[in-house]
Amino acid sequence: MFINRIDAGLQLSKKLSVYKNTDAVILALPRGGVPIAYTIALELNLMMDIVLTKKIGHPQNKEYAIGCVSLKNVYINNINKNISETYLKAEIEKIKNELKEKYKKYTQHLDSIDYKNKTVIIVDDGMATGNTMLATIDIVKLGEPKKIVIAIPVAPIEAISRLKGMVEELICIETPPNFIGVGQFYENFEQVSDEEVIKILKKQEQKETLKENALE
Repeated sequence: MFINRIDAGLQLSKKLSVYKNTDAVILALPRGGVPIAYTIALELNLMMDIVLTKKIGHPQNKEYAIGCVSLKNVYINNINKNISETYLKAEIEKIKNELKEKYKKYTQHLDSIDYKNKTVIIVDDGMATGNTMLATIDIVKLGEPKKIVIAIPVAPIEAISRLKGMVEELICIETPPNFIGVGQFYENFEQVSDEEVIKILKKQEQKETLKENALE
């Protein structure tokens, strides 16, 4: 049981201590993963960014994902290569524009961190099915990181099993057998607002500015 997301972040920081003061980059899944990721970034003195992804729906069933889009990359499932190129281009452009607006809203700029050849630590406040994390992993891999680490407070063993072998390291503090939902394992699991995400990311940027000034 975690008190709140800050507590979860502190507990994960201990598990991730080997990455303290390295060039590893933390990528948070908004919105719930952001307070946890920021706590880890502060504890371990690491760079932090958010990773925004959105699925590409099948032309005949929008709920069925045929791929995934991020600000930088596009992943299409191999079994869906026969989907119309015209449809894919239109959907990808639409989704990228949506993600750009969202990223700009959160960070006030459009420059995300380059994590090529770096260790990437993907953080969320928990997993239920693992579907979102699987899509995120596919997208992050296209950025050519040196290593991908998944760090989450809680998830059912079934979701963890789905991710094993997909990344180099997976850290999950609790894998309870009676899993119903992520919020079940937090004393305080209030929804994280867009305003809170923006506030946290501004703090992260200010921290980096202070660090840069100190090195000049």
